[in-house]
This record gives sequence, structure tokens and C-alpha cells, in this order.
Amino acid sequence: MNKDELLKAVLGSGDLPTLPTVASKLVSLTARDDTTLSDVAELVSQDIGLSSKILRVSNSAFYNFPQQIGSINQAISMLGTNAVQSLVLSFSFLGINKSKRGNHFDFTKFWERSLSAAVASKLILERVPKADTEEILVSGLLQNLGELILACTIPGEYEKVLVAEEQHPGDPCAAERSILGADHCYIGCEVARHWNFPPSIYLPILHHHNPLAYTGDDKKINLSTRAIYLSDLLLNIIHSEKPEEYHRRFRAEARKLLGLKPECIEEILDQAHIEFDEAATQFGLKMAETKPIQKILQEANIRLSLLNLDYDQMNKQLVEAKASLENLMKELQEKNEILKKLADVDGLTGVYNNRYFQNAFDRELNRSARNKNCLSLVLIDIDHFKKFNDTYGHLVGDFVLAEFSRILGSNLREYDTLARYGGEEFVVILPETSVEDACVVAEKLRNAVESAVLREGSQEYRVTASFGVSCARPEDLGEIGKTELIKMADEALYDAKDRGRNQVATYGPKKKWFKFN
Repeated sequence: MNKDELLKAVLGSGDLPTLPTVASKLVSLTARDDTTLSDVAELVSQDIGLSSKILRVSNSAFYNFPQQIGSINQAISMLGTNAVQSLVLSFSFLGINKSKRGNHFDFTKFWERSLSAAVASKLILERVPKADTEEILVSGLLQNLGELILACTIPGEYEKVLVAEEQHPGDPCAAERSILGADHCYIGCEVARHWNFPPSIYLPILHHHNPLAYTGDDKKINLSTRAIYLSDLLLNIIHSEKPEEYHRRFRAEARKLLGLKPECIEEILDQAHIEFDEAATQFGLKMAETKPIQKILQEANIRLSLLNLDYDQMNKQLVEAKASLENLMKELQEKNEILKKLADVDGLTGVYNNRYFQNAFDRELNRSARNKNCLSLVLIDIDHFKKFNDTYGHLVGDFVLAEFSRILGSNLREYDTLARYGGEEFVVILPETSVEDACVVAEKLRNAVESAVLREGSQEYRVTASFGVSCARPEDLGEIGKTELIKMADEALYDAKDRGRNQVATYGPKKKWFKFN
């Protein structure tokens, strides 16, 4: 049998899985140029169960949005059409009938590994600057689609492949090509094409075992293919008998293929087990809790060290190893909790930190460009704060910073983002807000700060602040980036200070200065 005959047999099989109606219609709908966000929302909303699953994942730590998403329309607005399509296809794929079972193909294990691969692909690609991650979830999930298709449509022949792989472990594609005439990469790609998926999904399926085989010039496909290839190495650290070998390969290949820095690679390895378990919960798969990669590698080292020990030495080593692992697990759990708190939040003020602001600003810029909305930014600086610190001391200064943050936060909308930019500077992202409305918000904040009496024990303190506003209109978003908007707000802030402080200034094509006394 050659690959054309195999593909014909697969596509002609009555056991070829089909996508649910909503997923199939969504693929066709999003392929049209005139499709609107409302069209997508209306289609997805027809399936109440699917809609509730998408909202659950959208509001989970999987996406980590600061505000609650309450409708499919809002989910599409926040995530983007492609990301919502990925969630629809992911839930649809995970729900494909699993009744066809052979002696060797484990459907449950296949779905668990597919979801983990999707999460790993997303986790990896998110570390690549300016990478488009909207479709990576479904691309990663479907990378081994061909295995499922072959197990469902030609179960007898595919059993021979699985037996051959068990007897001669190594390259799984070699056994498939030898026995069937084609491998699961080719079959998965062709079935995805048959389902009318775009090239950004089916080409990574074709090349995910050999990413350098993709020679096209589409940057999105190139990055996705490499991230999916790396996701398989990452999963093999967790599931193979040689985790240390795949750990070494993953680190080397991540640097070579995506140029990831060592600290980014460490973040991926440290976060992987948390993301896998979170995704299993949100997507409704009952998976065993994933071990941290650090623990897996330590256990592998222990096994190697035990090979040449006698019985008594082995028992002693095992007891010591168990105690060491228990301490390690406790330490990892404590560190994970600390990291969750420290990753995005400023420890002194309790508002978001600069790291979170930078990521949130990127998301909001992309969303505003997609939806053609204005996006405003407000930079805030407490007036004469150095002099205040010198007069009252840094402990009082810390108290004022915390109270100042509380006042700002209590006067903002739920979906605005407040962060500490650095020192006594703060920043506010105002989505879907024109420059005029942003000035109104800034003046409201200025007045609230000026009017507040900050009480600590018997002492009372007052401060004022200066505000710089910048805004990108929909027609500007293609030319004005994050750095320019921050610079514009910074210039406006300095003008507010030069004009006497305790006022709001805004930057525009023609500078307009707003002073409120």
C-alpha cells in the first residue's frame, strides 16, 4: 500500500471521525473575509454546553485575565477569533467518540498526551517575542491527529504498527511508513486539510517531527512547528524512561530553534506540571497529577546511583532519597505559591507590577487593533515624593504608596489595569477609552488623591500627583507601538510637572493641556 492508497482508504472509511456541527461551521465561517465577531459569537452561543466550557477556560489561570469574562462576545473580544476557534476545536477534538479500541492503542492516554502537548506548545511559544499564539493550542493538540485517525479507520493494520514499535522502539514514523506506506504526520495533515483547516494548522501537523523540513516563509507556521516539536521533547522528559536525555535535548533545541534564553527555558520547565494539571481540570480530563520535572530528574539520578549498590546500601539510599524528595516537594510547593504571588503583583502596594503591565499592555494593544478601538494610557507620579520621604522617613513613604494605590484602584473600572511602574510612578491602561474620556478619568483620580487624608495612627498626611495621558486611535495603532505610547504619556507627565504639578496633561498631534485646580 502506498500513501495515496492509504489516504483514500482513510477518507473513505465509515469510521473516519467527524467534527461536531458547531466546530465544522466555525471553520468555514472564519475562512470568509466578511466574517464579523458577532457572526462567530452567534454561532458559538448556539451550543450552550460548549459556550460554558469556553467561558470556564477563559476565566481560569489558563489565560489569567485580570477581569471576569461574562459572555461569548466578551471572550471573543478579549481572546480574539482564532483563539476562541482553537478552544472550540479543542473541546470538539477531545470529545470525538472513543469507542473504537484495539489491543494496543490507548485512547485515554492519547487524549491526555494530546492536551499536555497543546499546553506545552502554548507555554513554549508564549516565551517567543511577538509570536502569534492564538492558534497554537489547537495546532499542538492535533499534532498526532494521524495516530487517532489510523487507529479508528484501519485498526487491524495499525495494530501491527503498534506491535512493531513495542518490539523495536525508536522512530514511530519508520514503522508506519514500512507497514502502511505513510506515517501519521501525512495522514493527520491530509485529514485536517479535508476538514478545511487553514495551513497554519495542518502544516505544523505535517512537519512536527522534523521542523526544519518546513521551508516556507510564513513566520507563524515556522514558529508553531518548532514549538510543537519542542513540546514533544518536553513531554518525553515526563513520560519516557530516559528523562535526563530528553531534558538535555530540550534545552539545546529550545536555544537552537527558537533562540530561547536559559531563564525562559527554566520558566517553562518549572511551570509545565502546573499548567498541565490546570488544563486537565479546565478541559475535563481526569489525569493523574503531573510530577514536577525537577523531581523526575532527581528520581532518575537516584535510580542510576542505585544500580551498583548492595542491598543494605540500597535501603539506606532509598530512605535518604525519600526524605530528600519529600523535602524537595515541600520546598517546590512553597516556592510555587510564592511565585504565583510575586510573578504579577507588587509586594508593597498590592497592585500589578511592571512585568505584568508590559504583558497586559501588549494584549490590550493587539485587542484594540483587532476591534478598532481607542486605547489610552495614564502615567502618574506622586508630587515631591523624594522630599516627602526625606521629611517623614521611608516607612511613612511606604505607607503612603500603599494608600495611594488603594485610592487609585477604588476609582477605576473593573477592566482597567493599574500597575506600579517604578518607585513612586504608577500607570493605568484604559481600554476602549478616548483621549477626552481618559482625561476625565485622570482628573477624577487627581481629585481623589488631593482630597484624601492618609491617616496612620494619630498622624495625617496629604499628597498630590501629576498625570500624563496618551491615546492611540484605531487608525494610529498600526504605526504607534507600546514604546511610543509610553513615551508620549511620559512627555505629558513631565509637562504637567513643569506647569506646576497636581494637574493632568495629555499628549496629542496638537498638544492640549488640561489643568484642574
